[in-house]
Amino acid sequence: MNRQYDPDERIANITFAAVYPHLLAKVEKKGRTKQELHQVIRWLTGFDEKMLQKQISDNVTYEQFFKRAKLNPHSHLITGVICGHRVEEIENPLTQKARYLDKLVDELAKGRKMEKILRAE
Repeated sequence: MNRQYDPDERIANITFAAVYPHLLAKVEKKGRTKQELHQVIRWLTGFDEKMLQKQISDNVTYEQFFKRAKLNPHSHLITGVICGHRVEEIENPLTQKARYLDKLVDELAKGRKMEKILRAE
């Protein structure tokens, strides 16, 4: 069977629990903390610590993760390039949400100030 590669489908089916350790390692390697990562995730998704841990223990897919999330109303202010694509131009809503998270984590790892990352609510 020769299935064509679909990055949107791949993102939908990857589990958040599989990605989370990589996000954490990326920020910790650059001197940022787990608490800062969780603050960024909470800002984007509305998940408090307990809810975030439930997403991990339930082994939810990114599709389920973002369906359960209450996306921050200021998330549309996240702009720039991640994985070679401008996040504000991504057409698939789920892929865009996943790239929003990637972009925020990237900014955290690069040492950007938290007020800037969180789009100064």
